[in-house]
Amino acid sequence: MNFQFIDAHCQPQFPEFEKDLSEVLSRMKDSGVAGIVVGTDYEMSRKGIELAEKHSFLYATAGVHPNEKGEVFDYEKFRELAQSSKVVAIGECGLDYYRNDASDTTEIERQKIQFKKQIELAIELDKPLMIHSRNAYEDIIAILSEYKKDNENLRGDIHFYSGSLEQARKFIDLGFTISFAGPITFARDYDEVIKNVPLTSILAETDAPFAAPVPYRGRRNEPTYVIEVVKKIAEVRGEDFEIVRKTLVENTFRVFGIVL
Repeated sequence: MNFQFIDAHCQPQFPEFEKDLSEVLSRMKDSGVAGIVVGTDYEMSRKGIELAEKHSFLYATAGVHPNEKGEVFDYEKFRELAQSSKVVAIGECGLDYYRNDASDTTEIERQKIQFKKQIELAIELDKPLMIHSRNAYEDIIAILSEYKKDNENLRGDIHFYSGSLEQARKFIDLGFTISFAGPITFARDYDEVIKNVPLTSILAETDAPFAAPVPYRGRRNEPTYVIEVVKKIAEVRGEDFEIVRKTLVENTFRVFGIVL
């Protein structure tokens, strides 16, 4: 398959795709869209890896989302999952304070412990991280900065980026990229960052089945819609679409070590 686009973060193994998964994957293949299937807990990681192993245009991650309160990250079980040649990252891991009271130090500490275990697995396996953050960028920057001191090869992507330009530059200095999803097509909050960070530090994603871009807003999202995200990135930056398209694919291959 000749990849023209790559969705850096999607979840076609989720229940929302059970009824028409084959059609969704056919649309990806027909449109030249590859995808990284992201695990959010053990079962979704396992399913994502199984799916990726069946399709040449899919890759996978293995990890536990910070909001998965019922699952303790089992280092050895995830280490075993990550042995698949299709696993290109550890995560989706990180911190999410959006639904948590800032005074709930127990929950914040639980998330930090889970996150650090996944960072340590990524370091051991020399794989990048797929990082989730809501209202927690400064804490994530602090944690990554500590690990970076002794692990220069620590790297990855900050998915569904919604932070400030200053924070984006800190992540880039730490060796991370930032990825943008569907909301950039209908909200202008992201424009400053998109315009002012290097194109080589940007990825495009859908976070499917969530947050569909215009003109599909309000519908279930799917990986082929990443094309609309790439179009908007080129438009906001005022750059040639073909150059942006090609660079975003190259960036994603570089970050996740994908070799055709």
